[in-house]
Amino acid sequence: VAVFTWDRIPRKENGGVANVFQVAPDWIIEILSPDQSATKVTKKILQCLNYETQMGWLIDPDEQTIFVYVPKQQPEVFDQSKDLLSVPSFASELRLTVGDLFGWLLE
Repeated sequence: VAVFTWDRIPRKENGGVANVFQVAPDWIIEILSPDQSATKVTKKILQCLNYETQMGWLIDPDEQTIFVYVPKQQPEVFDQSKDLLSVPSFASELRLTVGDLFGWLLE
């Protein structure tokens, strides 16, 4: 999932949304699937953080854990149901716990 703030959404000349985005998202959310390499997915998040992405989430459904990455900081690990997840500043009103997130994914 790639989340862009309104002012960073690439536009066509006519003002419509571009078909191709050649900029990193403001927030990248990756859900690890059983056949994916955690290393490759983590590298993708870290690459985005080098190009203006404010935050990356790596969601591991098997472990019910979310790793939160922000530029130039140690990753945070959220694995308790009541843990309130960190979100980018532009989404500061979003209040989401680990339990909420995995509840949605399991529905």
